[in-house]
Amino acid sequence: MARGLFSWVWLRKPIYIQARFSYLHMKYLFFSWLAVFVGSWVVYVEYSSYSELCRGHECKNSICDKYRKGVIDGSACRSLCEKDTLYLGKCLSAKPNNQVYSGGWGDLEGVIKCQMEEVPHYNLGAEMEHRKEASPFNKPTKGTSVEKFKEMVLSHLKTKVGEQANLPDLVSLVFSVADYNKDGLISLPEARSMWALLQLNEFLLAIVLQDREHTPRLLGFCGDMYVMEKKVPYAPLYGISLPWVVELWIPAGVRRSMDQWFTPSWPRKAKISIGLLELVEDVFHGTFGSFLMCDVSADGFGYNDRHDLKVMDTRHIVPEATFQKAMRERRCDTEEDCLYGADCRTSCDLTKHRCTPEVTQPNLAKACGALKDYLLNGAPSDIQEELEKQLYACIALKGSAEQMEMEHSLILNNLKSLLWKKISHTKDS
Repeated sequence: MARGLFSWVWLRKPIYIQARFSYLHMKYLFFSWLAVFVGSWVVYVEYSSYSELCRGHECKNSICDKYRKGVIDGSACRSLCEKDTLYLGKCLSAKPNNQVYSGGWGDLEGVIKCQMEEVPHYNLGAEMEHRKEASPFNKPTKGTSVEKFKEMVLSHLKTKVGEQANLPDLVSLVFSVADYNKDGLISLPEARSMWALLQLNEFLLAIVLQDREHTPRLLGFCGDMYVMEKKVPYAPLYGISLPWVVELWIPAGVRRSMDQWFTPSWPRKAKISIGLLELVEDVFHGTFGSFLMCDVSADGFGYNDRHDLKVMDTRHIVPEATFQKAMRERRCDTEEDCLYGADCRTSCDLTKHRCTPEVTQPNLAKACGALKDYLLNGAPSDIQEELEKQLYACIALKGSAEQMEMEHSLILNNLKSLLWKKISHTKDS
């Protein structure tokens, strides 16, 4: 009987092994198929996203076609369309209608930007830009005199930056940029290119701040495509970039502490911070109007080898007059409806359900908020208390800078003086 039972077990074992092997085989095939399916889906989504965001060849073909037909002209046209010395490199686009690429122009490195599609008029959820016309190069029309074009530009800039700006000088500056070949004349293709570019806040800011060391320099343009200087070897301002999967598992407090580990020495941080304060001065009630900084985060800034602050993205630095007009037209039910970018907030008038035009916090307060942890971490003991006091007084500023101009200037000058006094005798200054 024992022998029979033993034989029966041996007869059953191959059947069990076969069944087990069949189960493992099916399991392997299922997970293999699942991996292939998920991988293919990820590749498809990434490719679709890339093809939607990165259409540099379309941008170049469209621009060069209009250049060859004599519709547009500019300092970068021949290099892009004839000589092939201006090329589009790595795609940096975040939105389909705003094509952004790193690139090269001879020996220069630059960032190339091209507008592809219509941008909603004063779309506060995206960029605060004018509507792009169906044919963006139809103004000025043939036969328009230079004087008439100057009137067009003057009226447009008055709407953009307000009447308090030195508009005649700004118009002259625009015309000097438009006349790229410096022949003293503005051709119709040059005028059409400049008119299209003046609809863009970032391009206007590049003209207004072209001599300032903290903003990228305008290198050239062709139609509504333009090339900006690329000189930010160290970015962001502080912190370290991590994969999004890792970011999900790191608490906010730990993340802030980690960011402080990856910063320069304190004297160098002080110099970089002075650069941000100087930028606030440049955009606050400058010669050509006042601008609002609507995203004062570490990701928007970097610095060079000499620890000079450099703005990486100026799209969220907008003319105050443009911002106020947009906000007056903005319907709201709560305060959250009156926010542009990350940092430009106004209040909601619930009787009219419209946003008020004045920002609740000036540029300086937002800059100090971004610098507080950055500067206080590792600050010398002899200025720690005073620095903290001044930073908190700065962050507490409320209302528009125009309403508190004296207090604004006093806090700004005190902060700069305190930092310069501490580092002026060091090599970092």
